[in-house]
Amino acid sequence: MNNSKIYLFILCLALIASFSVSAIAQEAESEPYYFYRGYDYGSESLVNPINIIVNGGFGIFQLAGRNNSLIDLDYTTGFDHLKYSLTHPFELIGDQGWSDFLISETVPISINRNNAQYWPNYTQHLIGGGMSYRLMYEWFDYHDFGHPKTYAVTTIFAYHFLNEVVESSGYGRPSTDPIADLYIFDPLSIFLFSNEKVCRFFSETLNMAEWPYQPMIDPTDGTIANTGQNFSMKWKLPRSNKWSLFYHMGTHAELGLSRHLENDRCVSFGAGMKADNLIEVDEHSNTVNLALSGGIFYDRNNSLMASLLLAKSKDYKIRLNLYPGLVKFWGIKPGIFVGTDREDNLSFGINLSAIPIGISKNRQPN
Repeated sequence: MNNSKIYLFILCLALIASFSVSAIAQEAESEPYYFYRGYDYGSESLVNPINIIVNGGFGIFQLAGRNNSLIDLDYTTGFDHLKYSLTHPFELIGDQGWSDFLISETVPISINRNNAQYWPNYTQHLIGGGMSYRLMYEWFDYHDFGHPKTYAVTTIFAYHFLNEVVESSGYGRPSTDPIADLYIFDPLSIFLFSNEKVCRFFSETLNMAEWPYQPMIDPTDGTIANTGQNFSMKWKLPRSNKWSLFYHMGTHAELGLSRHLENDRCVSFGAGMKADNLIEVDEHSNTVNLALSGGIFYDRNNSLMASLLLAKSKDYKIRLNLYPGLVKFWGIKPGIFVGTDREDNLSFGINLSAIPIGISKNRQPN
């Protein structure tokens, strides 16, 4: 690669960073917390920069056709494809067609699955990514880091950049997907959740929370399992003190109900669809096959304590996550993961809240 392309690539990254950093030009001394409470139990006990980068960066490993090996992943190809996409956006969009790009990636008007790549852009990048940015800002501020917004932007950029490299490594050519993600939705997510009214709406009206999986590494073969960023929302039903409309999203979407119990506990359940297999629509973009999914969730103060998910997906038809604080052994509060795939191969892992990534024994891929 010649020097001009290197400089152009660096310029593109600087442009993305400048859009984001403009949202943190003024570090506020005291802003309210909307998403982070400092709980030492449940999913919130696992909140930290490394966890969010790993969960978000390798979340696409949930899809079929992906090798979960951290060692065998072709980072070079992924980086090269991403570099080309970011340095040749107009060329790639022109080849695809501006109308097709805008309809499939940015404007939510098509219900055709092949033209609905905008759906994860809005749910995972704009809303989920924005909430994750605000969560990270609050985490850094809570733990007395100087310039918490700067650290939060850096963390979210690292998460999304790794996500695009890993995703692009599975493509046979550069794609327009990261152009919409990194140039449009990721910067907009930071602007959106820098607004106090937006944060208050998602926090207080929708009771939004981050409910990620617990990443587990098998040290015997370098594979990683149980990765993914998930989010929950609960909208209190009118004239009801106990029931809320429930929505759970990530590389999936489950809609259902939540039942509020005593002592700030809650049980939720929902059913929907999950992304299963990544397929190419054409030489420029991709979409996914969908599988039925459903789950039941138990939380305390909106910090997830346990989840049981069922789906006809690549890795797990059954996925059980017990988060730190639900069970206790000899003074230790571990997180526990158990999963079975479609061939009934078993995966098991254990995680300690002080360590961002757990240790597992993963089933061998067929």
